[in-house]
Amino acid sequence: MRSKFSENRRQFLRWAWWASLISLLPSKASAQSAWHDQDGGFRNNYIPAIDKPLADVRRAFAGERPPLLNFPLATNSPEQLRANKTQTTVTWIGHCTILLQIQGLNILTDPHFTERASPFTFVGPKRGTPPGMRLDDLPPIDIILVSHNHYDHLDFATQLHLAKHSPQAHVFVPLGLKQWFKGKGFAQVTERDWWEEVTYKGARLTAIPTQHWSRRGLLDSNKTLWCGWTVQTDDFSFAFLGDSGYSKDYIDIKNKFGGFDLAAIPIGAYAPRWFMQDVHQNPEEAVQCLQDLGARRGLATHWGTFQLTFEPMDEPPQRLATAMTENGIPLDDFMVLKHGETRIL
Repeated sequence: MRSKFSENRRQFLRWAWWASLISLLPSKASAQSAWHDQDGGFRNNYIPAIDKPLADVRRAFAGERPPLLNFPLATNSPEQLRANKTQTTVTWIGHCTILLQIQGLNILTDPHFTERASPFTFVGPKRGTPPGMRLDDLPPIDIILVSHNHYDHLDFATQLHLAKHSPQAHVFVPLGLKQWFKGKGFAQVTERDWWEEVTYKGARLTAIPTQHWSRRGLLDSNKTLWCGWTVQTDDFSFAFLGDSGYSKDYIDIKNKFGGFDLAAIPIGAYAPRWFMQDVHQNPEEAVQCLQDLGARRGLATHWGTFQLTFEPMDEPPQRLATAMTENGIPLDDFMVLKHGETRIL
């Protein structure tokens, strides 16, 4: 009896393992593009696909990281945000999680509200500052934008909560992630390849290229796409970059869209530079990114929440301010918000 039980358990585990891999396989694109590999994976436009050797990973993450910092939270008004139907606002919740209110729509980017950026609850990068809003205080979410499947951007528990408590939300993801979200209970999920558009509730959304990579398990490197998103309405244009190294993709994006009113631009997790420069831009490159995109204003993301790499957690905004001054750009043109801070645009 025990032997049969053990064999059934092994068969179930084998099935679950294969099912998890199959769920991560990318959907077939409408046309094979330069960033599609023959093996079904993806690569970048201006450098090869990124898959770091284990020896480099060990060397890059050897040693003690700077201390985890807790930054002061801003006070916002969930009641006003829930009631708002006309003003354009942006609230930085933390890391790459942003609440954008535009043309009566509530848009949430890379939602992450839990304690760790990890597949585990007991180990992995820990949150230094609490989310700037509680999940239950969010207004009804219309659109969720997801950039890629890394654990600091795609959080399992957060998505389960949103699927249950925001069933009206429509999730937009890069190629390969639709079935993952469907499996978490979302009824409305749309996936797009780079440069593919979709119109939803009067907003035109486009998946845009970024320079990054993807992996969620041991055997799925670059099997799902990574991207940024643009959101365009009648009177406002927004670019969300998610996670990216500096690349010529930004100029390509500017050439297609002509510029933006606001761009959410990552500024942190860049040290050691020899290891991170292909996938995480530094503050000086973030300023160049702002200019390349033709964005009137920037919003600093991907800093001050998790201690992912080896620069001090409070260094990115300091270097950003220096780079802005050296380039003769007003500091307010690249907003560095407190966790939870809301700006009316």
